[in-house]
Amino acid sequence: MKKKEITNIAKGAILFDEPMSRHTSYGIGGPASAYITPKDKEDLRTILKYAKQKNIPAYFIGSGSNILVSDEGINGIVITLGKSFNKLEINKNRVFAETGVMLGKMVKECTKRNLSGIESLIGVPGTLGGALIMNAGAFGGEISNCLESVNAITMSGDEKKYKYDDLEFNYRNSSFSNDEILIDANFKFIESNKETVSKNKLKASGGRKSSQPLRFRSAGSVFKNPKEGAAGYFIDKAGLKGTKSGDAEISSIHANFFVNHGTASASDVIKLINIARKEVSKEFGIMLELEIKTLGFTQEVLEQ
Repeated sequence: MKKKEITNIAKGAILFDEPMSRHTSYGIGGPASAYITPKDKEDLRTILKYAKQKNIPAYFIGSGSNILVSDEGINGIVITLGKSFNKLEINKNRVFAETGVMLGKMVKECTKRNLSGIESLIGVPGTLGGALIMNAGAFGGEISNCLESVNAITMSGDEKKYKYDDLEFNYRNSSFSNDEILIDANFKFIESNKETVSKNKLKASGGRKSSQPLRFRSAGSVFKNPKEGAAGYFIDKAGLKGTKSGDAEISSIHANFFVNHGTASASDVIKLINIARKEVSKEFGIMLELEIKTLGFTQEVLEQ
């Protein structure tokens, strides 16, 4: 990767050899070769086409709230839309939002207008783009429930439009391709009343505060819930609450949250992930599947 070439073609902000620990909710991660915030859609197209032409790996992240980056970092370009693609327009019950919009802001603005269908996501961190890709959900609601359409740009710089029926959503998963980046979406929410929206919002907010270790750095739920039940339940029943590796710990409040007490490394968190998988598999015959996204790791490390 030639730094001068990228500097010449990209109009947005570029940080070379940028520690990803500055851009993840875990506060963990080695350097990315280049960390780029595109200025606009055309700038994004140019960067993607350059990466494809030069065969440079490109990774898309939002606010870094659902990722674990290796201590060795990322050999490639990391693209984030968080500070540039943040337009939010609300017209009655229809909402247009660019994918760099923080989910919390969207929830706040919609609930302020008594729009229902998104209030259960109050307190869920991250950007809209990341929420759509993982079909973020909480307390019975999912971001895809009121979705109408999504626009994306491919690595070739082509724009694609998806209607809801073109897509598949299931638990913490979507059919979006890994080689495209989502840029905006349209929603149609339910026009409701203040009492109903406030009640749903308070229920979700209270549940989160009482059951999650919000005082410490984490990436939210580490594993998806298997069909047999809650991942945290099985990790807890395997006797793993409070298990530590370095400064990382399987939370004693919620066993599916692995927290960083200050100086944890990615290898500390991976060690706890592998312990949890091994013990839950041994005790219950269940193989836990990661909900957090991992960047910069070899498959061998993730399967130890």
